[in-house]
Amino acid sequence: MIASLDSMQLGMVYFLFVWSGFVRSSLGFGGAAFAMPLMLLIVNEPLLWLPIIANHLLIFSILTVYDRLKNIDWTSLGRGLVILIIPKLIGVFGLLHLPNEVLAIIIYGVTFIYGLTWVFNYTFASKNRVVDGVLLVIGGYASGTSLVGAPLISAVFARHVLVQKLRDTLFLLWMILVTIKVSTFVVLDVDLQFAYTLYFLPMVAAGHWLGLQAHNYLIQGKGERYKAVLGSILLLICCYGLWKNVLAYG
Repeated sequence: MIASLDSMQLGMVYFLFVWSGFVRSSLGFGGAAFAMPLMLLIVNEPLLWLPIIANHLLIFSILTVYDRLKNIDWTSLGRGLVILIIPKLIGVFGLLHLPNEVLAIIIYGVTFIYGLTWVFNYTFASKNRVVDGVLLVIGGYASGTSLVGAPLISAVFARHVLVQKLRDTLFLLWMILVTIKVSTFVVLDVDLQFAYTLYFLPMVAAGHWLGLQAHNYLIQGKGERYKAVLGSILLLICCYGLWKNVLAYG
């Protein structure tokens, strides 16, 4: 599929992998949520893009936490995983059995909701154990189908984990969840797209470095306008993607 793209389309793909690395490192999550909707407009094959994004997320998660295991909240991580595992697996198996158009509608729909929260500066909040469970179940399923469950999952962990340990704990969690997804792909003989993973890795690395520079800007309290602009762009993209795939499926 990628080999058949023309030079303009391939250039857009290069930019989107830079973009995914930038968003992930600047915000701590969101690389998939902000790249997948655009990638699907170029090639509407979720199982082409998801393994590549999953592999990149796994690589950069390992690089982030390999020497920071002492800064992990293992208790909260274990409790969260107990709830996340089953909906995560259900999401992965759903991903493998749903038509491309239905899966794309799910991805665009979930990302559209995230876009709204960014435009209106709303943050998903966890206030009690029941809400914790609901957010983790929904986030786990969304993570299984499309790797876009991070904002919901992060809301729960933010309530239980010290700020000093939150980032490292979440990166280890992403690493575990992505490992589950990739392992399921292996068992079910899904192409992991290793060649394209390596091919696009320099773009993601460049975006990762740029995102680290932007992170300093965001932690100075200037992130609201940044998120509002990104959210507005995302809403337009998702509206077009939803319209296109609903018509195709209908």
